[in-house]
Amino acid sequence: MRSTRDAAWPDVRTEGSDLIRAAGVAGAGGAGFPSYAKWTNLDAVDSLLVNHQESEPNYYIDKWLGKTRAKTFAALFDALLEQAFDLIVVSAKWKDRDEYVRALEAETAGTVIRPDELPLDRDVESGVVFAYTENEYQYGMESVLLKTVDGTVIGTELPTDHGWLVQNTETLSNISRAFTDGEPVTHKYVHVSGDVPRDRFLEVPIGTPASELLCATDCPPDALPADTVIADGGPGWCFPIDSALEEYGVRKHTNCLLVLDEGTVAENTYGEGRIDVLETYEWSDREAETEPTATIEPSRVRVPLATNPDPDVVEPAVPIVAVGDRVDVGDRIASPSSDGISNPQHASIAGEVTAVSESGIEIESHSRV
Repeated sequence: MRSTRDAAWPDVRTEGSDLIRAAGVAGAGGAGFPSYAKWTNLDAVDSLLVNHQESEPNYYIDKWLGKTRAKTFAALFDALLEQAFDLIVVSAKWKDRDEYVRALEAETAGTVIRPDELPLDRDVESGVVFAYTENEYQYGMESVLLKTVDGTVIGTELPTDHGWLVQNTETLSNISRAFTDGEPVTHKYVHVSGDVPRDRFLEVPIGTPASELLCATDCPPDALPADTVIADGGPGWCFPIDSALEEYGVRKHTNCLLVLDEGTVAENTYGEGRIDVLETYEWSDREAETEPTATIEPSRVRVPLATNPDPDVVEPAVPIVAVGDRVDVGDRIASPSSDGISNPQHASIAGEVTAVSESGIEIESHSRV
């Protein structure tokens, strides 16, 4: 294993949670839960599970990151094994191994476990392990993946109750930058798909209006049919956007915007408003972008004060800027609430603050003010 002696790694056990919080890292998929809360008691866990499944059709964010930043992840794994964990498990689908995971395998010299060899034995394995699953959609779910990887059944408990800390690949990439550079989360990788002329894989500032993403697909909002529904999330797990496209800013958890029609949504909506259109489209026949092809530079962003909208779990950040203030990319514009679990928020573009509300902060770029 390579030495991390010369790397600028913090003491993860004593500083890790604070650094993750200061950078405003939140889950880059799913519910967008503030990541620091998972790292506050590392004494309770001994294993890290990297959710590299990327179950949604035509998603390439995590696969691309793992392939192109293999050296960065390998150095992070070395530091974490030295300081915090006995075992790091990277779990991807078997079909993605050759094209997307071999580079990370080579950099870490990790042990490979095939799908028919699961579940693994945590009492035997150590270091970096690649636990490959079959190519089924539901393995992207945290609870299902843990049961598949080592037989752990969490029920209504949390993975940390069973000694596991679980993060997806993009979130872990943000955590790595928080550890080494103190870099806050200001941008997000996002796919745009569904009823659009072309699928896109984009890098966008947090708070970029949904309308800007649609324009990048050659599908401007004023060209959308009247019965169009825009959903945040992937084909198997997404929710309709309930505000105007100009007002809906990309969240830290937004990994895809889907353009759907009202009839399809009505036929494929399940509990708590979740939409599942996995079987409705021929996703495998679509031409997909497998790496970011553009960085959107919006004239305006609306940065949400709470990435996770559940008020019973996460408190919104408290604005520390006022209308008329000028900010640069990375400047803190809202501090964590003193109550409950809460993340700071940062400016994702340089410009002037034009609105501050209970739910978000709007910034106009310098080119517009």
